[in-house]
Amino acid sequence: MKYNRILLKLSGESLMGDDHYGINYQNVHHYATEIQSAVAQGVQVGVVIGGGNIFRGVQGSSKGFDRRQGDQMGMLATIINAMAMQVVLEELGVSSKVLTAFAIEGVSEKISWRKAVETLESGQVVIFGGGTGNPFFTTDSGAALRAVEIKADLLLKGTRVDGVYTADPEKDPTATKYTNLTFDEAYQKNLKIMDMTAFTLCKENHMPIYVYDANKPGNLWKVLHGEPIGTLLQ
Repeated sequence: MKYNRILLKLSGESLMGDDHYGINYQNVHHYATEIQSAVAQGVQVGVVIGGGNIFRGVQGSSKGFDRRQGDQMGMLATIINAMAMQVVLEELGVSSKVLTAFAIEGVSEKISWRKAVETLESGQVVIFGGGTGNPFFTTDSGAALRAVEIKADLLLKGTRVDGVYTADPEKDPTATKYTNLTFDEAYQKNLKIMDMTAFTLCKENHMPIYVYDANKPGNLWKVLHGEPIGTLLQ
């Protein structure tokens, strides 16, 4: 096994499926099954899920919501998604714990890196909710922060494309894929991989990022075994 502890970042939109809003059970089940396969191999898994399928703070501010409160609403959306993932993981027999940036009595405990690491080492999946707990930060930044805090071996960004390309492959058929990139190369080429805050946090803390197609069954297993199916940044 190439990696022992990972942080998997999924977008909130990835949970929607064809529903265009909210949570599609089959999509959550797919990702939960992928996580189950990793846990079965003894890999410690942390998960961060965005909230864009329910509410995105930056979009709310464009419609008149105060950005600070809009971002707090978005943080709550990520916790709803974390709870959905926990339900399906436990249906599959995978023990998990939701830890959030702010405690919600009866729902989740507040994050501490010690608690997160202890939970991972006990064999449970840790699902981080609530982003960083502060407005003006994305869930990419939250994922980078949690990956660094738990000393993950790798931060995986699950997307619907199989890596980083010279241009958007869904729009430009001539786009070519990168297999490996340095952080400096990605910055110089202005590649939109994660927001700059998250990207810088990973660079400064030597946290490698792997971008891959999370929608194809079995791909997480392949990444964990070192198969070059995506793009590695380090």
